[in-house]
Amino acid sequence: MKPFTALVLAGSRSEPDALSAYVGVSHKGLIDLGGETLLARVVGALDRAGAAHIAVSASDPAIIAALGRLETAARLEALPASASPSLSVGQGARALGLPVLVTTVDHALLQPEWVTRFLADIPTDADVAALLAPEAAVRSAAPDTIRSFMNFRDGRYSGCNLFYLRNEQALAVIDLWRQVEAHRKQPWKIAALLGPGILVSYLLGRLTLDDAVRRLGRKAGVVAAAVRTPYGLAAVDVDKPADLDLVRRLVEGD
Repeated sequence: MKPFTALVLAGSRSEPDALSAYVGVSHKGLIDLGGETLLARVVGALDRAGAAHIAVSASDPAIIAALGRLETAARLEALPASASPSLSVGQGARALGLPVLVTTVDHALLQPEWVTRFLADIPTDADVAALLAPEAAVRSAAPDTIRSFMNFRDGRYSGCNLFYLRNEQALAVIDLWRQVEAHRKQPWKIAALLGPGILVSYLLGRLTLDDAVRRLGRKAGVVAAAVRTPYGLAAVDVDKPADLDLVRRLVEGD
């Protein structure tokens, strides 16, 4: 696997973060899990996967300070976060150069093999790609998890917070990403972005995952691909207290 550049999104939302308050830290990236912060776990997984350069998009001074204390083979860098994840991706990709792998600081269970397999499975003609896990894999790996699944003709899938932007054309997805971001918990609204015909196809269960991703890409003027992963835990992030309790049981055996 060739060395790659990675961007970790660790910005702070404008509204109070219930998860940080639940644990008593200023940012969820500082939550301790199995003796490591979420920040250290994510950066460490990317480092072991072969990243040569890892940037963390952050605005919390404590996150930036914690990044400075980490030791990795990869070069580490802090970048200023923007007002939303999609804007942070655009700003970070332009600062780092392309291609770039994007993930989030709350990807608490991230493993190097998930990253390397994702990168290896991306179609060579894709400008942008996203990793998704089939529901069966997620349920098998974490029966107690509460995930949002998107329904397609070929099954139900959950996003895995791993994205790949290959080239300058890929930056065209940022505006569309902002719209998808606003409706990330309402898949039918994402389908509606493609027009009434596609919305009807989605609601009637006629739309496959690949159809939807290709059409979203076409709307943005890029070639987009969905990459399926067999690792169900790749869909488990830490958004709320129940997620943290789950990953603690998985990691610490409590």
